[in-house]
Order: sequence, then structure tokens, then C-alpha cells
Amino acid sequence: MNILVNFAAFQLGWFACVLGGANQLPWLGTLVAALIVAWHLSQAQSPGRELTLLAAVGALGATWDSLLVTAGWLTYPSGTLLTGTAPHWIVAMWVLFATTLNVSLRWLRGRWILGTILGAVAGPLAYYAGARLGGVVITEPLFAFTALAVGWAAFVPLLIKRSIRFDGMRIRLVTAGA
Repeated sequence: MNILVNFAAFQLGWFACVLGGANQLPWLGTLVAALIVAWHLSQAQSPGRELTLLAAVGALGATWDSLLVTAGWLTYPSGTLLTGTAPHWIVAMWVLFATTLNVSLRWLRGRWILGTILGAVAGPLAYYAGARLGGVVITEPLFAFTALAVGWAAFVPLLIKRSIRFDGMRIRLVTAGA
């Protein structure tokens, strides 16, 4: 799969989710994300492996963002199905992020310190951008941005490591004796 296409699809899905959530159209973002994920899986050489990764990242994202909501540090204007949990469209964004792990973020493999730094910076910046577009309200900025930086600093290298095990985009060759 083309790295630029993967990155562009992620960006399209990200904007659809944030703007849909901000404008009381949360299902629009989730639908766009689902279409991108379906297309991504159709490109996978091992869709089951890739789907396992996407589901695990979605579960992590649902849990993490729900913790931030429960703490009172973030609120979302729409798309929340259960009080105190993350909206469905933010979970869809986590799954979209997972589509980049074995494609456009593959270059981070083995670069754990860089992944940690990238997570610590880009994670909070994505939420800041989402807030500027109206998709999320950061009610406790000091606590929220600290948690986001620490969380994403841990998540990026962890998820890159997991993506190696559940790489459905390339078939791994097993050699005799390996």
C-alpha cells in the first residue's frame, strides 16, 4: 500500500471524525473511518492479523479516552453512547491510527526513543487541534496535556512493537532454522 495514500486516508478520516463530532454529526466521522478501515483491510495480505491489531488499538483507545473523560479532563460535544466514556468517533480515530502502524509509520520500527518523543509531542498536538476545531473540550489543560503526553509517549513505541507481531500488510518469511 502506498505510504502517502495511507497517510492521506488517515488525515481524511481524522478530519471527518473531529468535524463530525464538533458539528453534531458524529456518525459521519465514524462512517468515513469505517470505510477507510474496510479499504485498508482489503489491501492487507493477512487481513485477520491486521484486524487483530486494529481491534486491540481501538480497545486501548476506548479505555484511555474514557479514563480522561471520567477524570473530567476532556469532554466531547457529541457521539458519547454511555456517560463517562469516549465517543464512538474517537474510538474510530484510534482504529484509524492503527491503520498507519504497518504502513506510513512502519519507519518507526526499532526507533523506540524517536517513537516516544513523537508520541509525547504529536499525541497532545492532535487533541489540541481537535479542541481548536471544536471536537473536544479540554477542561483541565495542565492535567490533560500531561496525561496525553505521558500516555502517547508510552503508546507509540508499544503499538509499533505490537504492529510487528500483527503485521497483516506484509507476509513475513520464515527461514529454516529461524
